[in-house]
Parts: sequence; structure tokens; C-alpha cells
Amino acid sequence: MAVNSPLPIASELKPVAGVEIGFAEAGIKKPNRKDVLVMKLAPSATVSGVFTLNRFCAAPVQIAKAHLAAAKTSGKPIAALLVNTGNANAGTGELGLSLANETCVALAAQLGVDAAQILPFSTGVILEPLPAAKVIAGLPQAIAGLKADNWYNAAEAIMTTDTQPKAGSRTVTIGGHSVTMTGISKGAGMIKPNMATMLGYLALDAKVAQPVLDELVRHAANHSFNCITIDGDTSTNDSFMLIATGAGALEITSVEQPEYAQLRDAVTELSLFLAQAIVRDGEGATKFMSIIVEEGGSVEECRKIAYSIGHSPLVKTAFFASDPNLGRILAAIGYAGVDDLDVSKLNLYLDDVWVAKNGGRNPDYKEEDGQRVMKQAEITVRVKLARGAATATVYTCDLSHDYVSINADYRS
Repeated sequence: MAVNSPLPIASELKPVAGVEIGFAEAGIKKPNRKDVLVMKLAPSATVSGVFTLNRFCAAPVQIAKAHLAAAKTSGKPIAALLVNTGNANAGTGELGLSLANETCVALAAQLGVDAAQILPFSTGVILEPLPAAKVIAGLPQAIAGLKADNWYNAAEAIMTTDTQPKAGSRTVTIGGHSVTMTGISKGAGMIKPNMATMLGYLALDAKVAQPVLDELVRHAANHSFNCITIDGDTSTNDSFMLIATGAGALEITSVEQPEYAQLRDAVTELSLFLAQAIVRDGEGATKFMSIIVEEGGSVEECRKIAYSIGHSPLVKTAFFASDPNLGRILAAIGYAGVDDLDVSKLNLYLDDVWVAKNGGRNPDYKEEDGQRVMKQAEITVRVKLARGAATATVYTCDLSHDYVSINADYRS
């Protein structure tokens, strides 16, 4: 059960003009579940994305990146996104590329566009060939069901080990114009920047020039999906896509426009909500932790330390047990790779409890105070380095017995 993350309500997920969504039950891994998703875009849409840095990036990631690059020079915009769950089509070599291309060709034929105008995405088991025939057989059902008000079904259609769909909507006023945005995400395990076993799709109805959208998606990802970790494993299939449909009145052609900053902040806020939903639904998670590292010499070193804490199995299992064995946090800080760190100036807090003072145990710290905080479902770990003004935040969860069970049984 996700930590303090209520189910999205279908009626509260706002349609975004310029996006139509359809799904199918294709039986890719299991029968009677939504596992193929089609998102058809208006010709006015611009699309940008960021992808996994794993060198074993999946076939659909390779093709999506190539098709995005081609769209910028061909004059033929991205027409649709095609997503399947149940199979990652990763570690599949040339065969995987061929199978992913087959699905693009099939969808393109049914939509009357070129195959290079389709972006494919997959999630699921690695090292198994994509059952492309099943994906293709599901396309007519997905296309027949295309409609704007289908975001909840879309969120369900991309789930793997997720316990619930993840979705959210926002309506903001920018420059006197109303902008509607809706997004979905998936992911519960194999989560570590950059990015995670995650898929994220966020659409908005503004018109945004391609270079501006490219900058916007990088900013949003760096402040959301690239700030989460569950288990320290970087996936082969991570993709976060930002779609500006151009169907609304707001138009942004430069990052220098004052409206850009407002849109950037709104997109980033929704992206962070979707990213945090992944951590809250981490495999076997019972607690959600925010790790804030302050007073650093640079953002990079703050992030190093935050990730070191967030990745540590010893830290995460202590949180699961509500055991204030907080020396584990100090150890994770010490091996984070900040070689000139002066630990004699470091201070550590657990919510309102001052745990370590100037590099040692705070004389006023009482273990019962630490345990009180550790029993909470949401916890903030705050580290002060006394080295400068930089700060960074990472979001993570605990590591429970269920995490091992879920991943041991994943292929069955």
C-alpha cells in the first residue's frame, strides 16, 4: 500500500486538448489487464523527453530518441506514443530493435502517418523478446477507444509492480491564459537516477517552441524524477516525456519570456508530485523519507551525500524497523565521496530532533526522541555541512521484507 498516497480520482484528471488516449488488454504477460497504451497527438504538438543513462538502454528507448531527433529536422511532428507493459524489450539486441520498429510501423499504418512519427516505450521483464504480435493485435482496440478523458486508464495501463496508478492534474493561469496539464507515471522498483524504472508522461495545452520545451523537460526532470531513489538500481527503460499540444492560447517561444518561468514552475511541481508518487509506492515501502543536505559547497556534493544516505540498505532497513541506529547515516555521509568534508562541523537532524552536533552525538539527544520520529510514516533527514550555501533534496523510502519477496517472485 502506498505511503500517504491516495488513489487518483478519474473524474479529477483533466482532459488536455490535443491528446487522445486509448488502451487495450493484449495479454502480453497476463490476461485481463490493461497493457497497451496509445496516446495520439494533435499535429500542433511538440514533444521532448529525457531518458535513462544506463548503457544497456532498451530498444524502445533507442528508437524513441532517434525518432525525436528526426522530428526536429523532418518537419513531421510526433503523432503518437505507444506504450506496453509486461515486457521491457531490453537486453534483446538487434531482434529487440526490429520488434519495436514493427510495432511503430503497425501503429503508423493505422493512424496514416510515418513510422518515424511514433515513439515506442516498454516496461517489464528484461532479456525477453517483445511479443510484438500481441502488441500489434491490441492496437485496433486501443485506437477504437481513443478519447481525451482517459487518463486514469492510461495510468493503469503502464503499471508493473505498482500497487496503484499514479496521476495528477493542474490548471494554472499564466499571462492571462488558462493552461491545463495532466500527467501519469509508473514505477515501484529499480529506481535510481538517472532516472528510475519509471515512465512519466505529462501533457499541457500550451504552445511551446521545441528548444524551450527541451530546456523545460530537463529542468523538470532534474528537480523531480532525478531526485528519487528506491533501491539504487538504474533501469534500462526510463523515459519522461513532456508534450505541449499547442491547443491552448498561451504561446512561449523563448525562455526569456516571463511566462516561461511560471510554466516551468508549474510543470516542475506536477512532475515532482508524480515522482514522489513513485517513491511512496516503492516495492514494499512503509515509509517516505525526504533527505535534505544543506550548507554544501556545491549542489553536486549535496546530492552525492543525499544519494549515499538514500541508497544505503543499512539506513533503509533501520527506518523500516523504526530503529534509531543513526550512526548508519553518518557512515553513509562519510563514504559519499566528498573527500575534503570536515565532519567536525557536521550536524544531523531527524525532523525536529538534533541527533549529531559538530560531528558527534548531540549531548542532549535522547534515543526515545529518535524512535518517536522513526515510527512516523513520513520522515525528514536533514544534514548541515557548514561548507557553503548549496542545498539538495532526495526522496526515498525504507527497505522491507516485502521488497525482497516482490523482486524474488517478479517473473512468476
